[in-house]
Amino acid sequence: MNELVFEVTQEEDGGFCVECLSENIFTQSNTWEALRQNVRESVRAFYFDTPQTPKRIRLHLVRDELLVIP
Repeated sequence: MNELVFEVTQEEDGGFCVECLSENIFTQSNTWEALRQNVRESVRAFYFDTPQTPKRIRLHLVRDELLVIP
């Protein structure tokens, strides 16, 4: 496995939640920069006893926006 893909959603309060699409890895943060660090740490923790870890992490930001037509 060379790459893990994470789906990132922005919460109403401005924070972020992230979920890996192929493994049971979840984390959250208040800022984008902190989220990047949390994802790295979560991946390292998930694979702590595995000799091969993913080489890349892809963060896919999903934005849900509701438009009202008057």
